[in-house]
Amino acid sequence: MSRNLQTADPLVKMAWKLKTQSGRVLYGKRKSTVEPVFGIIKQVLGFRQFSLRGLEAVTDEWKLVTMAFNLKRMHVLAAG
Repeated sequence: MSRNLQTADPLVKMAWKLKTQSGRVLYGKRKSTVEPVFGIIKQVLGFRQFSLRGLEAVTDEWKLVTMAFNLKRMHVLAAG
């Protein structure tokens, strides 16, 4: 990357990056859909943040959230 590009405006940097093949490929990956499960957990189950602190506690809390999601999903599939 040239010295002028290092100090350039972010829009100039992005325009330059999109002119390269690798930049277009990398930017194209942003178009992929975010895994719907996380959106469902946030929107339907209302889980927005962890209540507990610490890696072990958060891991256990996440297991409970995912278990609730899976049970809800199994109930819907069994009823349909």
